[in-house]
Amino acid sequence: MPYLFTSESVSEGHPDKVADQISDALIDHFLAYDQTSKVACETLVTTGQVVLAGEVKSEAYLDVQEIAREVIRKIGYTKSEYMFEANSCGIFSAIHEQSPDINQGVERRNPEEQGAGDQGMMFGYATRETENYMPLALDLAHKLLIELAAIRRENKEITYLRPDAKSQVTIEYSDDNKPVRIDTIVISTQHDDFDNEEKMLAKIKQDMINILIPRVKAQLKPELQALFNDKITYHINPTGKFVIGGPHGDTGLTGRKIIVDTYGGKGAHGGGAFSGKDPSKVDRSAAYATRHIAKNLVAAGLCEEVLVQVSYAIGVARPCGLFIDTHGTAKVKMTDGEIARKVEEIFDLRPYAIEQRLKLRNPIYSDTAAYGHMGRESQVVTKVFNKGKKNEKKVEVETFTWEKLDYVDKVKAAFGL
Repeated sequence: MPYLFTSESVSEGHPDKVADQISDALIDHFLAYDQTSKVACETLVTTGQVVLAGEVKSEAYLDVQEIAREVIRKIGYTKSEYMFEANSCGIFSAIHEQSPDINQGVERRNPEEQGAGDQGMMFGYATRETENYMPLALDLAHKLLIELAAIRRENKEITYLRPDAKSQVTIEYSDDNKPVRIDTIVISTQHDDFDNEEKMLAKIKQDMINILIPRVKAQLKPELQALFNDKITYHINPTGKFVIGGPHGDTGLTGRKIIVDTYGGKGAHGGGAFSGKDPSKVDRSAAYATRHIAKNLVAAGLCEEVLVQVSYAIGVARPCGLFIDTHGTAKVKMTDGEIARKVEEIFDLRPYAIEQRLKLRNPIYSDTAAYGHMGRESQVVTKVFNKGKKNEKKVEVETFTWEKLDYVDKVKAAFGL
């Protein structure tokens, strides 16, 4: 029997994502000036206020206030009527030194034996459903908001948009798990005040359906464009007026959008957030490593979809276990347990090995903090820190390394594909 599956996304101006982006900007600045930095940084944003808290072990000294203001400015909170504005918001820092009790469990005389920064389990997932091996509902939800942000910054076709927004996509699947059509699209976007609320709502709905949706469709392959139809149910700003938004409308905290950050509810999640954590924290690095494994297994033709789980004990380098579930789609005559044992031979999942393989000691994390950590394109870019100041630094980095299909040949060779 056909079924429905839903995923959501939130924009870079959503208060929780504002917090994530500030936390990851701090991570990047610490790593740019000291690659050995150990950081766990949390951010809270609310009306006119930013609170920074966390633990740091680093040789770098940062102007955390200016870093936070630059993030807020880039997102688009630059007007006083937003009640949260880059130049005027208060910023309080309660960042202090990392506990030596935690640090002794992570650092080792032999770097290869670096211990996991915490216990826990992390999951990676991949599916052939899209070109980037991501679940389709989440991929479309992200694309809607990326394009909405582009329209906001252009300020031409639609001129009333404000930074905060959310999207949600529901897709109907057939019995054999193939997407048949888009059933429902939900978009809630913050906007400037209007004199007439009824006309405002009608205008926003018309613009979302006639401007935003066609721009997103144009980016898709024909088979995905065909999923859009005249029977889609649209809920556009269903609560009505949405002028008060962002950190003034809701308090934002780092790490509260973990499903948006990963697979939109497909697969599984270990519960640990990513933003604000340096790669010694396996919540982040091992989640990237399992995505890297999952994507390469599917791309190599081993299976149509796969869930990969790894688990750790704090201070211990070697994982407690590796679990793989191909959902019955494996193309080799092996059990999932046998596949897992062979995968362990291909991918070294000790924390230090993950950091080295995926180049995670580089300042690459600001790019991850909005529109998902997975399914993005790996690129080599030059990042500039403290531009125009005495300590300006340029760093060439490779982003989203866990999205590279650089282990496909090794997987094929190992499994005889």
